[in-house]
Amino acid sequence: MATNPDSTAPLSTKKENITPIASNIASKIAELNETRSELLGRIQSLKQDLQGWRSKLDTQVKVYREELSELKKTLNVEVEQLRTEFQDLRTTLQQQQEDVTASLRNLGLQDVSDAKQAPSQEIKIDEIVKEEQPGLPEEDNNDNGKAAEN
Repeated sequence: MATNPDSTAPLSTKKENITPIASNIASKIAELNETRSELLGRIQSLKQDLQGWRSKLDTQVKVYREELSELKKTLNVEVEQLRTEFQDLRTTLQQQQEDVTASLRNLGLQDVSDAKQAPSQEIKIDEIVKEEQPGLPEEDNNDNGKAAEN
């Protein structure tokens, strides 16, 4: 039986050696579980932050799209108004051009029909043109005279 106590002695030594290792492993597992919990918490927090940012971004995109849509509508209305105004202006200018052409034709027909009055008609046209033009040459002469006097 003496061999039995010798055989039990190494077993108890093995248990003593195993206990610190098991406790060491248990503490490492506890640390890993704690770290894992912290990491899961951080991941959840980041997921919530990301979801919040996405929501804010979606809201901003929606607002900007609505603003752009309104600006586009306003721009289209203004462009249509400009088109209408330009068409009216074009019509007015065409009418004025037709009126001027008709007036010139009438003047030309009077010249052809009454050859005796032709020179006087040209003089009258020249006089009308001179009357419609501003008196710049006369004013220029006066200004030049004043400048020369100074």
